[in-house]
Amino acid sequence: MSDSNEMTRRGFMQLGAGVIAAAGLGRAAAAAAAKKIPIGLQVYSVRNEAQKDLAGVLAQVAEMGYKGVEFAGYYNWPAEKIRKVLDQNKLQCCGTHTGLNEMRGERFAKTVEFNKIIGNRNLIAPSGMPTNSQEAVIQFAKQMSELAAKAKEQGMRVGYHNHAGEFDTKGGFVPWEVFAKNSSQDVILQVDIGHIARAGADPAKYMAMFPGRLTTVHVKDFRKGQPDPVVGEGDVDWPTMFKICEGAGGTEWYIIEDEATVGPMQRVKTDIQNLRKLLAKYHG
Repeated sequence: MSDSNEMTRRGFMQLGAGVIAAAGLGRAAAAAAAKKIPIGLQVYSVRNEAQKDLAGVLAQVAEMGYKGVEFAGYYNWPAEKIRKVLDQNKLQCCGTHTGLNEMRGERFAKTVEFNKIIGNRNLIAPSGMPTNSQEAVIQFAKQMSELAAKAKEQGMRVGYHNHAGEFDTKGGFVPWEVFAKNSSQDVILQVDIGHIARAGADPAKYMAMFPGRLTTVHVKDFRKGQPDPVVGEGDVDWPTMFKICEGAGGTEWYIIEDEATVGPMQRVKTDIQNLRKLLAKYHG
């Protein structure tokens, strides 16, 4: 083989190795991108400030690094005005806590119209589940499944947000488990990690139990005897939470909710900073 041919062969081999390496990096980058779940804020966390100056609050929230917001009320703002401010701050609406009455009967169409304008697909009921009997929970699960099917026709999704009461076992059953098992796969199970821990239950157990339904997850920490710790300063096993959300859970948004009432703007800033650090450590 001539020297020129040998050089050509080596060149092709080096090129081939480079292509393979680049492909490997491409796959790694794609995998990393697939795991990167955006962080949103439940605006209820800063409700008093938002009542006074919603536009200013949304601007500050975006500056903190939040990519989206979930509303629990609109402070008498029309949908078009909300959407304009969201767009100005490059924020998405990742959900709304919407009362069940707003999703029933004649109100459903108006609710869908409002949410489409603000760019939201996820209608999450924040309360209303009966917990007095399994039969009542099963009937409620059926109603939520029907709402989810109706919403799906409009390109929307319906879900339910837990509090501690849905994990109260005094009736001899776990209402959340009964609800999840008897509702359709289309019903979002918006897990609030802090509330599950507050109820004395294991968040990981119930998150892993229902794969594909953790579309949005409320990030909230908990420590017994310490009210409302900021994210990362409680006892929640965050690596396990991330593993479930970024795996079988099918999570599209981490949504921070901070229920402390003192210094809420600084609190939600610390929350996202801490969550980012936890995620960076988890991803290595």
